[in-house]
Amino acid sequence: MNKKGQALVEYVLIIALISVIIVGLVNVFGGYLKDSLTKSSCALMGQEFVQGEKSGEGRCVDTGN
Repeated sequence: MNKKGQALVEYVLIIALISVIIVGLVNVFGGYLKDSLTKSSCALMGQEFVQGEKSGEGRCVDTGN
């Protein structure tokens, strides 16, 4: 019996499962992550963050200063 091959297959299956979980989490929380990054960049550029209709659709607008 080839135990090294079996261990390799197990590691590949674990990595595949973790990858599927990460992709699922990014699909669920991706909009919120995008909004928080946009909000941070707005603050750095001296602009105001405006929330979009859906998560992930927020944008920066000039404050008029």
